[in-house]
Amino acid sequence: MNGRLWSVLAWACTLAVTAGCASAQTSEVKEKPRMYTYVAFWTLPRTQWADEEKLVASEQKMMEKATADGTVVGYGDDKNLIHQNDGATHDTWYSAMSMAGLLNVLDQIYKSGSPTSPVDVSATKHSDAMFVSRFYNWHSGSWRDVYSEASMYKLKADAPDDAVDTLSKNLVVPLLEKMLAEGTIHEYEIDTEAIHTEAPGTFWIEYIAANAEGLDKVNAAIRGAMKANPLGGPAFSSMVDYSLHRDYLSRTNATYK
Repeated sequence: MNGRLWSVLAWACTLAVTAGCASAQTSEVKEKPRMYTYVAFWTLPRTQWADEEKLVASEQKMMEKATADGTVVGYGDDKNLIHQNDGATHDTWYSAMSMAGLLNVLDQIYKSGSPTSPVDVSATKHSDAMFVSRFYNWHSGSWRDVYSEASMYKLKADAPDDAVDTLSKNLVVPLLEKMLAEGTIHEYEIDTEAIHTEAPGTFWIEYIAANAEGLDKVNAAIRGAMKANPLGGPAFSSMVDYSLHRDYLSRTNATYK
């Protein structure tokens, strides 16, 4: 996702509501119950990529059972398409409505022996993260080989405490809800860390596109909204440290209850 597009539009909505941004919202955006997501990132040699797919497939029944009994609301895996030196090549993830739900499934994963499989042991790098979201939505179903985009931002130290909430309610959620209703995307969420392994103030805007064309449609929608509300870019930039901004593009398999 183009981070500059979000930036120019964001505070046009929050600072120039009278210019028409508020009218784009069909209803007031409200926070949802907390959704937690556990992600395991792996940097794997290319010789192990096929075996990684087999390992993920072997964990499918465990995730299906956790989804069926309500412990998990979504799960999937990603293959990074824009590779960086020593960056993650793959990740696996699942979401639950409580931290306990995440940890109970994680316990099952450890007991299954997956983390000590030859594929995982071959990783040159590995890290985990636990996120929490209060703004999210999805279509129920399963999708294979679709596309995900994620944009990471870091707020400046003097940004308001409610900066992420304001951005979510006035920009991101209304736009992505429209994309969801049109079928352009299957899921979106705005994440912060539940367990801080990054500096506080970091947040992520993520969505799963229905297909490659969906990526273009989302960015076109951002550009269209930007033209309708051309004010406020400098205000957003004054709150976000762009030297730390990063974008990620992945090929994704996902299931949501």
